[in-house]
Parts: sequence; structure tokens; C-alpha cells
Amino acid sequence: MSIEEWLSGAGVRETVGELTRVLGPYTDRDWTGPAGDLDWSCWTTAAHIAHDLLGYATQLTGRPDTGYLPLDLRVRPDATPAQVLVVVAACGGLLAAAIDTVPAPTRAWHWGPCDPPGFAAMGIAETLLHTYDITRGLAVDWRPPAAPSTAVLRRLFPDAPGGDPADVLLWMTGRVTLPGRPRRTAWSWRAALG
Repeated sequence: MSIEEWLSGAGVRETVGELTRVLGPYTDRDWTGPAGDLDWSCWTTAAHIAHDLLGYATQLTGRPDTGYLPLDLRVRPDATPAQVLVVVAACGGLLAAAIDTVPAPTRAWHWGPCDPPGFAAMGIAETLLHTYDITRGLAVDWRPPAAPSTAVLRRLFPDAPGGDPADVLLWMTGRVTLPGRPRRTAWSWRAALG
């Protein structure tokens, strides 16, 4: 897929499918431990992905222009890891459907006016980055794929240095070091249009 194709409902579906493919075989492990270097557990991190995907979908369909809609996703605390992954897939499906169905000129708030490809990029980024965090917590060897990482970098991090897209995405978000570059302790992405 091209960068434009990645920043669409298809890209969100593909990325959430990757999360399911990677994490699905490990739902019998202990998800109460930390997800990588995060303070959240693997379970909480997966629920957070679902929350963000749903939040981005409702932003696009509600089209607020001054802030986030006053809603939150609550995943029941007794949900198994397998059930949480189904919730993530459902919320990813809602974001993909929203991206595919709103008119292209749609703008909704995310620290300024954001377009559908921007919400796709954020949904893909959240999914890739937190899948990485969870795999680290579960001792699973996985890195974000190059193509969606490239799309996210181009849309959300226009000042990113060159290099392997997965390494650069992980560095831009404070997860790893790059040769000659210390680990970042603060970062933000730019989804709003200028």
C-alpha cells in the first residue's frame, strides 16, 4: 500500500489485524505485568488502544471543533486478554468505518483541526506503539512493520530523521535510542493541520 492507502480505513484495519495476529497467540500469558517501560499493565495498555481507537472514531463522526467529546470506553475489569483484543478489533473497525465514510474535507478536533488521514495515522501509531509495548511485557519478539511506520512518520512526525522506519518511530516516541541520539524523554506528534 502507498502512504495514502495506509492513512485510510484499510490501513487501520491492517494494523489492528497485525496486533491481533501478534498478540492473539499469547492471551494465556500473564497480562498483569508492565507493558515494556510503561507504568500500565499489558491488559491496561490493550484497553487503552481500544479507548483511543473509539475516541478517534467518535471525534470524526461527531466533528467537535474545540475539544474531545465527553466520553470514555470502559472495558470490564474481568475481561480476559482475549476479550480485550476483541474490543480492540471492534474499536479499530469503528475507526476504519468512520474514516471510510466521512467526507474527505471533514475536520475534527485533535489539538486543532485534524483530517481523516490524521486520525488514521494516530490510530495506526497507537496500535503499533502499544503492540510493541505489550510484546515487550510478554517477552515476544516483534517490531512495528516498515510500511505503516513510514506512513505514521510522514504524517505525524515531519521532522523525523532518516533511518529504519520502525527504529525511528520508536525513537520519536521515546522508546529506544538511535546511534548518536539519546532516548527522548518528551515528544508529541502533529496531527492537526497547519
